[in-house]
Amino acid sequence: MIEYLVIFEKAGGNYSAYVPDLPGCITTGKTLEEAEGNVKEAIGLYLDTLREDGQPIPVPTTKAKPISVAA
Repeated sequence: MIEYLVIFEKAGGNYSAYVPDLPGCITTGKTLEEAEGNVKEAIGLYLDTLREDGQPIPVPTTKAKPISVAA
């Protein structure tokens, strides 16, 4: 099992999701839940394509952490 960091952003009336460790792995959804389901599917398809092409599976390296600052 591999865990990739996914960034979710509110984009107007929907959500976008992208995976920094998988360039071009981007999707959207009308809700956060839909975007999450879509990105899981997108990651699977991305990795399947890499395997089919004989390419290595990228090791996740991106980390995220919330940082509190005075507003």
